[in-house]
Amino acid sequence: MALRWHYQDLHGGQAPGPDITFDDQADAEEWLGREWSGLLDGGVAAVTLLDGASVVYGPMSLRP
Repeated sequence: MALRWHYQDLHGGQAPGPDITFDDQADAEEWLGREWSGLLDGGVAAVTLLDGASVVYGPMSLRP
């Protein structure tokens, strides 16, 4: 399993973000819990968690 986050801007287009892979969902979610505000400040409006090409869940807004 190779999980990673896909980043979207306000219009649903791809936004730049770190290309990091995670071994499990808990690690991916823990990382996002620490980094979400910086991603939001950098133009990321929503994220989708992917396992390879399959969507685990999302898109999920980063806005409060």
